[in-house]
Amino acid sequence: MRRLAFLALLFAAPALAANTDAGKYQAVLGDCAGCHGKTLAGGVALQMPFGTLVTPNITPDRDTGTGNWSAADFRKAMKTGVAPGGKLLYPAMPYPAYAHMPDGDVDALFAYLRTVRPVKNAVRVNRLRFPFNIRFLMRGWNLLFFHPENGAGGSRGRYLVEGPAHCGTCHTPKNLLGADKAPALSGAVLAGWYAPDLTGDRVTGLASWSKAGLVEYLKTGRNSHSIASGPMAEAVENSTALMTDGDLDAIATYIKGLPAAGGNGGGVPRGDMQVQAGVAVYRLNCSACHGADGKGSAIFPPLAGNPNVRQASAETLARVVLAGTRGAATKGAPTGQGMPSLGWKLDDAAVANVLTYIRNNWGNSAPAVEAGLVERVRAAK
Repeated sequence: MRRLAFLALLFAAPALAANTDAGKYQAVLGDCAGCHGKTLAGGVALQMPFGTLVTPNITPDRDTGTGNWSAADFRKAMKTGVAPGGKLLYPAMPYPAYAHMPDGDVDALFAYLRTVRPVKNAVRVNRLRFPFNIRFLMRGWNLLFFHPENGAGGSRGRYLVEGPAHCGTCHTPKNLLGADKAPALSGAVLAGWYAPDLTGDRVTGLASWSKAGLVEYLKTGRNSHSIASGPMAEAVENSTALMTDGDLDAIATYIKGLPAAGGNGGGVPRGDMQVQAGVAVYRLNCSACHGADGKGSAIFPPLAGNPNVRQASAETLARVVLAGTRGAATKGAPTGQGMPSLGWKLDDAAVANVLTYIRNNWGNSAPAVEAGLVERVRAAK
Protein backbone atom coordinates (compact mmCIF):
# COMPACT_ATOMS: atom_id res chain seq x y z
CA MET A 1 0.00 0.00 0.00
CA ARG A 2 2.80 2.41 0.86
CA ARG A 3 4.42 1.66 -2.48
CA LEU A 4 1.18 2.37 -4.32
CA ALA A 5 0.75 5.62 -2.41
CA PHE A 6 4.31 6.62 -3.27
CA LEU A 7 3.77 5.85 -6.95
CA ALA A 8 0.53 7.84 -6.97
CA LEU A 9 2.31 10.80 -5.41
CA LEU A 10 5.18 10.45 -7.88
CA PHE A 11 2.87 10.60 -10.88
CA ALA A 12 0.69 13.33 -9.38
CA ALA A 13 3.61 15.67 -8.66
CA PRO A 14 4.17 16.84 -12.28
CA ALA A 15 0.44 17.49 -12.74
CA LEU A 16 0.34 19.45 -9.48
CA ALA A 17 3.38 21.50 -10.51
CA ALA A 18 1.84 22.20 -13.91
CA ASN A 19 -1.40 23.33 -12.29
CA THR A 20 0.54 25.58 -9.92
CA ASP A 21 2.44 27.15 -12.83
CA ALA A 22 -0.82 27.68 -14.69
CA GLY A 23 -2.26 29.31 -11.58
CA LYS A 24 0.74 31.60 -11.23
CA TYR A 25 0.08 32.83 -14.76
CA GLN A 26 -3.57 33.41 -13.87
CA ALA A 27 -2.32 35.62 -11.01
CA VAL A 28 -0.32 37.55 -13.61
CA LEU A 29 -3.33 37.94 -15.90
CA GLY A 30 -5.49 39.10 -13.00
CA ASP A 31 -2.79 41.39 -11.55
CA CYS A 32 -3.40 40.04 -8.05
CA ALA A 33 -0.26 41.75 -6.75
CA GLY A 34 -1.52 45.11 -8.01
CA CYS A 35 -4.22 45.20 -5.34
CA HIS A 36 -3.09 42.68 -2.74
CA GLY A 37 0.60 43.64 -2.68
CA LYS A 38 3.76 41.78 -3.63
CA THR A 39 3.27 39.24 -0.83
CA LEU A 40 -0.51 39.06 -1.44
CA ALA A 41 -1.06 39.90 2.24
CA GLY A 42 -3.35 42.82 1.43
CA GLY A 43 -3.50 46.11 3.27
CA VAL A 44 -3.48 48.28 0.13
CA ALA A 45 -5.91 51.21 0.50
CA LEU A 46 -8.15 51.81 -2.51
CA GLN A 47 -9.73 55.26 -2.62
CA MET A 48 -13.29 54.92 -3.91
CA PRO A 49 -15.96 57.57 -4.49
CA PHE A 50 -17.78 56.03 -1.53
CA GLY A 51 -14.84 55.93 0.90
CA THR A 52 -11.88 53.62 1.37
CA LEU A 53 -11.59 49.87 0.84
CA VAL A 54 -8.48 48.08 2.06
CA THR A 55 -7.56 44.91 0.22
CA PRO A 56 -7.73 41.64 2.18
CA ASN A 57 -5.02 39.11 2.87
CA ILE A 58 -5.26 36.28 0.32
CA THR A 59 -2.23 34.29 1.47
CA PRO A 60 -2.99 30.84 2.96
CA ASP A 61 -2.69 32.07 6.55
CA ARG A 62 -5.42 30.29 8.52
CA ASP A 63 -6.18 33.14 10.90
CA THR A 64 -6.10 36.24 8.70
CA GLY A 65 -6.00 34.94 5.12
CA THR A 66 -7.64 32.26 3.00
CA GLY A 67 -6.03 29.25 4.63
CA ASN A 68 -9.38 27.84 5.72
CA TRP A 69 -11.03 28.32 2.32
CA SER A 70 -11.83 25.39 0.04
CA ALA A 71 -11.45 25.48 -3.72
CA ALA A 72 -15.25 25.79 -3.94
CA ASP A 73 -15.18 28.75 -1.51
CA PHE A 74 -12.59 30.50 -3.65
CA ARG A 75 -14.43 29.79 -6.88
CA LYS A 76 -17.66 31.21 -5.43
CA ALA A 77 -15.93 34.38 -4.25
CA MET A 78 -14.16 34.90 -7.58
CA LYS A 79 -17.16 34.26 -9.80
CA THR A 80 -20.15 35.41 -7.72
CA GLY A 81 -18.74 37.91 -5.23
CA VAL A 82 -19.78 35.87 -2.19
CA ALA A 83 -17.04 34.91 0.30
CA PRO A 84 -17.30 32.17 2.95
CA GLY A 85 -19.97 32.86 5.52
CA GLY A 86 -22.10 34.58 2.89
CA LYS A 87 -20.09 37.82 3.05
CA LEU A 88 -20.86 39.93 -0.02
CA LEU A 89 -17.85 41.41 -1.74
CA TYR A 90 -17.63 44.85 -3.30
CA PRO A 91 -16.88 45.00 -7.05
CA ALA A 92 -13.55 46.70 -6.37
CA MET A 93 -12.68 42.99 -6.26
CA PRO A 94 -13.67 42.60 -9.90
CA TYR A 95 -15.80 39.48 -9.67
CA PRO A 96 -18.02 40.75 -12.53
CA ALA A 97 -14.94 40.30 -14.75
CA TYR A 98 -13.59 37.16 -13.07
CA ALA A 99 -17.01 35.55 -13.54
CA HIS A 100 -15.99 35.00 -17.17
CA MET A 101 -13.07 32.78 -16.18
CA PRO A 102 -13.41 28.99 -16.66
CA ASP A 103 -13.57 27.02 -13.42
CA GLY A 104 -10.32 25.29 -14.32
CA ASP A 105 -8.40 28.57 -14.45
CA VAL A 106 -9.90 29.71 -11.14
CA ASP A 107 -9.00 26.37 -9.55
CA ALA A 108 -5.45 26.65 -10.89
CA LEU A 109 -5.17 30.13 -9.35
CA PHE A 110 -6.34 28.74 -6.02
CA ALA A 111 -3.77 25.93 -6.25
CA TYR A 112 -1.05 28.53 -6.80
CA LEU A 113 -2.22 30.66 -3.86
CA ARG A 114 -1.90 27.60 -1.64
CA THR A 115 1.85 27.61 -2.40
CA VAL A 116 2.65 31.23 -1.46
CA ARG A 117 4.10 32.04 1.95
CA PRO A 118 1.38 32.50 4.58
CA VAL A 119 1.47 35.98 6.10
CA LYS A 120 -0.38 36.87 9.29
CA ASN A 121 -1.94 40.24 8.51
CA ALA A 122 -5.39 41.09 9.80
CA VAL A 123 -7.04 43.78 7.67
CA ARG A 124 -10.11 45.90 8.35
CA VAL A 125 -11.33 46.00 4.80
CA ASN A 126 -14.54 48.00 4.83
CA ARG A 127 -13.98 51.69 5.56
CA LEU A 128 -16.69 53.01 3.28
CA ARG A 129 -19.04 55.79 4.30
CA PHE A 130 -22.59 55.07 5.45
CA PRO A 131 -24.71 53.64 3.86
CA PHE A 132 -22.20 52.13 1.41
CA ASN A 133 -20.52 50.25 4.26
CA ILE A 134 -23.64 48.05 4.59
CA ARG A 135 -22.70 44.95 2.63
CA PHE A 136 -26.30 43.75 2.42
CA LEU A 137 -26.95 46.53 -0.11
CA MET A 138 -24.73 44.64 -2.55
CA ARG A 139 -27.65 42.26 -3.11
CA GLY A 140 -29.49 45.07 -4.85
CA TRP A 141 -26.37 46.11 -6.77
CA ASN A 142 -25.89 42.57 -8.03
CA LEU A 143 -29.52 42.33 -9.13
CA LEU A 144 -29.18 45.54 -11.12
CA PHE A 145 -25.69 45.28 -12.56
CA PHE A 146 -24.16 41.80 -12.22
CA HIS A 147 -25.14 39.72 -15.25
CA PRO A 148 -22.38 37.15 -15.84
CA GLU A 149 -24.46 35.37 -18.47
CA ASN A 150 -23.64 38.32 -20.73
CA GLY A 151 -19.96 37.54 -20.37
CA ALA A 152 -16.98 37.81 -22.65
CA GLY A 153 -16.89 35.49 -25.59
CA GLY A 154 -15.28 35.22 -28.99
CA SER A 155 -11.62 36.09 -29.31
CA ARG A 156 -8.87 35.47 -26.80
CA GLY A 157 -8.23 39.21 -26.70
CA ARG A 158 -11.81 40.06 -25.77
CA TYR A 159 -11.80 37.36 -23.11
CA LEU A 160 -8.61 38.70 -21.54
CA VAL A 161 -9.69 42.36 -21.63
CA GLU A 162 -13.20 41.74 -20.30
CA GLY A 163 -12.27 38.78 -18.11
CA PRO A 164 -9.14 38.17 -16.01
CA ALA A 165 -7.28 41.35 -17.01
CA HIS A 166 -10.43 43.36 -16.06
CA CYS A 167 -9.34 46.45 -18.02
CA GLY A 168 -12.81 47.96 -17.72
CA THR A 169 -12.55 48.11 -13.93
CA CYS A 170 -10.32 51.15 -14.42
CA HIS A 171 -10.92 52.33 -17.99
CA THR A 172 -14.73 52.10 -18.28
CA PRO A 173 -16.80 55.03 -16.94
CA LYS A 174 -19.03 54.33 -13.94
CA ASN A 175 -22.53 55.44 -12.97
CA LEU A 176 -23.43 56.95 -9.60
CA LEU A 177 -23.52 53.48 -8.02
CA GLY A 178 -20.13 52.45 -9.36
CA ALA A 179 -21.35 50.15 -12.14
CA ASP A 180 -19.97 50.22 -15.69
CA LYS A 181 -21.71 52.37 -18.26
CA ALA A 182 -21.22 52.79 -22.00
CA PRO A 183 -19.12 53.33 -23.92
CA ALA A 184 -16.81 50.66 -22.54
CA LEU A 185 -13.12 51.46 -22.12
CA SER A 186 -13.66 55.13 -22.98
CA GLY A 187 -11.88 56.47 -19.87
CA ALA A 188 -12.75 56.96 -16.22
CA VAL A 189 -11.60 58.60 -12.99
CA LEU A 190 -9.83 56.16 -10.68
CA ALA A 191 -8.51 57.08 -7.22
CA GLY A 192 -7.37 60.53 -8.29
CA TRP A 193 -6.11 59.43 -11.72
CA TYR A 194 -7.87 59.37 -15.06
CA ALA A 195 -7.58 55.99 -16.74
CA PRO A 196 -7.49 57.03 -20.42
CA ASP A 197 -9.70 56.19 -23.36
CA LEU A 198 -8.63 52.92 -25.02
CA THR A 199 -11.04 53.10 -27.95
CA GLY A 200 -10.26 54.04 -31.53
CA ASP A 201 -11.07 57.70 -30.98
CA ARG A 202 -8.66 59.89 -32.98
CA VAL A 203 -8.41 62.57 -30.31
CA THR A 204 -8.50 60.78 -26.95
CA GLY A 205 -8.08 57.15 -27.96
CA LEU A 206 -5.47 54.92 -29.53
CA ALA A 207 -6.22 55.45 -33.21
CA SER A 208 -2.69 56.74 -33.84
CA TRP A 209 -1.05 53.75 -32.12
CA SER A 210 -0.13 50.73 -34.20
CA LYS A 211 -0.84 47.28 -32.84
CA ALA A 212 2.90 46.71 -32.50
CA GLY A 213 3.21 49.98 -30.58
CA LEU A 214 0.47 48.92 -28.18
CA VAL A 215 2.17 45.56 -27.61
CA GLU A 216 5.44 47.38 -26.96
CA TYR A 217 3.75 49.63 -24.39
CA LEU A 218 2.15 46.68 -22.56
CA LYS A 219 5.39 44.70 -22.58
CA THR A 220 7.88 47.44 -21.67
CA GLY A 221 5.79 50.28 -20.23
CA ARG A 222 6.72 52.71 -22.98
CA ASN A 223 6.61 53.37 -26.72
CA SER A 224 7.08 56.35 -29.01
CA HIS A 225 3.78 57.85 -27.79
CA SER A 226 3.82 57.48 -24.02
CA ILE A 227 5.34 56.10 -20.81
CA ALA A 228 3.20 54.20 -18.32
CA SER A 229 3.04 55.89 -14.92
CA GLY A 230 0.89 55.88 -11.82
CA PRO A 231 -1.46 52.89 -11.50
CA MET A 232 -0.71 51.85 -15.09
CA ALA A 233 3.00 51.56 -14.31
CA GLU A 234 2.10 49.08 -11.57
CA ALA A 235 -0.21 47.19 -13.93
CA VAL A 236 2.58 46.90 -16.49
CA GLU A 237 5.21 45.81 -13.94
CA ASN A 238 2.96 43.29 -12.15
CA SER A 239 0.92 42.02 -15.07
CA THR A 240 1.25 42.92 -18.73
CA ALA A 241 5.06 42.82 -18.85
CA LEU A 242 4.86 39.22 -17.64
CA MET A 243 2.22 38.04 -20.11
CA THR A 244 3.05 35.88 -23.10
CA ASP A 245 3.63 37.52 -26.45
CA GLY A 246 0.59 35.70 -27.79
CA ASP A 247 -1.69 37.13 -25.13
CA LEU A 248 -0.30 40.65 -25.60
CA ASP A 249 -0.92 40.37 -29.33
CA ALA A 250 -4.48 39.17 -28.67
CA ILE A 251 -5.18 42.07 -26.29
CA ALA A 252 -3.76 44.60 -28.73
CA THR A 253 -5.77 43.14 -31.60
CA TYR A 254 -8.99 43.43 -29.63
CA ILE A 255 -8.31 46.95 -28.35
CA LYS A 256 -7.34 48.20 -31.80
CA GLY A 257 -10.70 46.99 -33.04
CA LEU A 258 -12.75 49.03 -30.55
CA PRO A 259 -15.00 51.69 -32.12
CA ALA A 260 -14.27 55.34 -31.35
CA ALA A 261 -15.81 56.89 -28.26
CA GLY A 262 -17.15 60.42 -28.03
CA GLY A 263 -13.95 62.47 -27.84
CA ASN A 264 -13.29 65.13 -25.22
CA GLY A 265 -15.75 67.92 -26.04
CA GLY A 266 -13.37 70.12 -28.02
CA GLY A 267 -10.54 72.51 -27.30
CA VAL A 268 -9.98 76.23 -26.82
CA PRO A 269 -8.59 78.81 -29.28
CA ARG A 270 -4.84 79.41 -29.45
CA GLY A 271 -5.49 83.01 -28.40
CA ASP A 272 -7.25 82.00 -25.19
CA MET A 273 -5.90 83.84 -22.14
CA GLN A 274 -5.02 80.60 -20.33
CA VAL A 275 -3.16 79.29 -23.35
CA GLN A 276 -1.17 82.50 -23.61
CA ALA A 277 -0.44 82.53 -19.88
CA GLY A 278 0.80 78.95 -20.07
CA VAL A 279 3.50 79.69 -22.66
CA ALA A 280 5.98 81.18 -20.18
CA VAL A 281 5.26 78.50 -17.58
CA TYR A 282 5.98 75.80 -20.13
CA ARG A 283 9.22 77.38 -21.36
CA LEU A 284 10.60 77.72 -17.83
CA ASN A 285 9.50 74.36 -16.42
CA CYS A 286 8.79 71.85 -19.17
CA SER A 287 10.61 72.57 -22.42
CA ALA A 288 14.02 71.36 -21.23
CA CYS A 289 12.71 67.79 -21.13
CA HIS A 290 9.72 67.73 -23.45
CA GLY A 291 11.12 70.15 -26.04
CA ALA A 292 9.93 73.49 -27.30
CA ASP A 293 8.03 71.57 -29.97
CA GLY A 294 6.50 69.15 -27.46
CA LYS A 295 8.03 66.15 -29.22
CA GLY A 296 10.01 64.87 -26.24
CA SER A 297 13.11 62.76 -26.66
CA ALA A 298 14.35 59.20 -26.37
CA ILE A 299 13.97 59.56 -22.59
CA PHE A 300 11.00 61.87 -22.11
CA PRO A 301 7.59 61.22 -23.69
CA PRO A 302 6.12 63.53 -26.33
CA LEU A 303 3.27 65.85 -25.42
CA ALA A 304 2.42 66.61 -29.05
CA GLY A 305 -0.14 64.12 -30.33
CA ASN A 306 -0.20 62.26 -27.01
CA PRO A 307 -3.76 61.02 -26.34
CA ASN A 308 -3.08 61.03 -22.59
CA VAL A 309 -2.72 64.82 -22.84
CA ARG A 310 -6.06 65.15 -24.65
CA GLN A 311 -8.33 63.18 -22.32
CA ALA A 312 -11.70 64.64 -21.33
CA SER A 313 -10.37 65.01 -17.78
CA ALA A 314 -7.00 66.58 -16.92
CA GLU A 315 -6.93 64.98 -13.47
CA THR A 316 -3.96 62.74 -14.24
CA LEU A 317 -1.98 65.60 -15.78
CA ALA A 318 -2.59 67.80 -12.75
CA ARG A 319 -1.47 65.01 -10.41
CA VAL A 320 1.69 64.38 -12.41
CA VAL A 321 2.65 68.07 -12.42
CA LEU A 322 1.87 68.55 -8.73
CA ALA A 323 3.29 65.34 -7.29
CA GLY A 324 5.58 63.98 -9.98
CA THR A 325 5.54 60.36 -11.03
CA ARG A 326 7.73 57.42 -12.00
CA GLY A 327 7.48 55.45 -15.21
CA ALA A 328 7.26 51.67 -15.30
CA ALA A 329 10.54 49.77 -14.94
CA THR A 330 10.54 46.50 -16.87
CA LYS A 331 13.03 44.07 -18.34
CA GLY A 332 12.55 45.70 -21.73
CA ALA A 333 12.86 49.25 -20.38
CA PRO A 334 14.52 49.10 -16.95
CA THR A 335 15.22 52.79 -16.40
CA GLY A 336 11.84 53.83 -14.98
CA GLN A 337 12.18 57.53 -15.80
CA GLY A 338 10.82 59.99 -13.27
CA MET A 339 8.95 63.26 -13.50
CA PRO A 340 9.78 65.63 -10.61
CA SER A 341 7.11 67.37 -8.59
CA LEU A 342 6.46 70.96 -9.58
CA GLY A 343 3.73 71.56 -7.02
CA TRP A 344 6.15 73.31 -4.69
CA LYS A 345 6.87 76.06 -7.21
CA LEU A 346 3.68 76.40 -9.28
CA ASP A 347 0.39 77.64 -7.85
CA ASP A 348 -2.97 76.25 -8.96
CA ALA A 349 -3.51 78.92 -11.63
CA ALA A 350 -0.06 78.35 -13.15
CA VAL A 351 -0.63 74.58 -13.33
CA ALA A 352 -4.05 75.11 -14.91
CA ASN A 353 -2.59 77.52 -17.45
CA VAL A 354 0.32 75.35 -18.51
CA LEU A 355 -1.91 72.30 -18.85
CA THR A 356 -4.39 74.26 -20.95
CA TYR A 357 -1.46 75.36 -23.14
CA ILE A 358 -0.15 71.79 -23.52
CA ARG A 359 -3.63 70.45 -24.28
CA ASN A 360 -4.12 73.03 -27.04
CA ASN A 361 -0.75 73.26 -28.77
CA TRP A 362 1.20 71.22 -31.38
CA GLY A 363 -2.04 69.90 -32.85
CA ASN A 364 -3.59 68.95 -29.50
CA SER A 365 -7.14 70.02 -28.74
CA ALA A 366 -8.84 69.56 -25.35
CA PRO A 367 -10.98 71.51 -22.87
CA ALA A 368 -9.39 74.16 -20.68
CA VAL A 369 -8.20 73.16 -17.20
CA GLU A 370 -9.74 75.03 -14.28
CA ALA A 371 -7.68 76.10 -11.28
CA GLY A 372 -10.38 74.53 -9.11
CA LEU A 373 -9.54 71.07 -10.48
CA VAL A 374 -5.88 71.59 -9.66
CA GLU A 375 -6.83 72.74 -6.17
CA ARG A 376 -8.88 69.57 -5.58
CA VAL A 377 -6.08 67.34 -6.83
CA ARG A 378 -3.54 69.15 -4.66
CA ALA A 379 -5.75 68.71 -1.59
CA ALA A 380 -6.26 65.01 -2.27
CA LYS A 381 -2.73 63.90 -3.13
